[in-house]
Amino acid sequence: MSCADEYAPQLRARGYRMTPQRLAILHVLHHSGGHLSPVGVYEQALEELPSLTETTVYRTLEFLKENGLVRTALTGSGHLAYEIARHEHHHLICRACGMEMEVDHTLIKSMYQTLEAASGYKLTDSHLTFFGLCSSCQ
Repeated sequence: MSCADEYAPQLRARGYRMTPQRLAILHVLHHSGGHLSPVGVYEQALEELPSLTETTVYRTLEFLKENGLVRTALTGSGHLAYEIARHEHHHLICRACGMEMEVDHTLIKSMYQTLEAASGYKLTDSHLTFFGLCSSCQ
């Protein structure tokens, strides 16, 4: 299945179309296997779509995030990175070596429920990044 086949129906269901820019960015993120900075997305997508501008990448990433196709995460340096929204998860990052580990959302789901009950908020989008020291660096 191509990226267009996978993501175009999701965009159409929201009343949008798949543009070449959206497709190039989704393709890069889909095949990256992890998180990319906006500049990293731009550099890779530029190979696929030479007319792409960096401004378009930033705008498109925000659009894709608002429409639930990509998620943002904080990197160890505190910068935003983007990834395809496959499953809800969070991250552990080692402050010493930078190793990252995914944390499945189900492990902290009860904390979210407690937060919603105590605050009256309905959490619609969230991502947590925990920082510490991995077992090798402790």
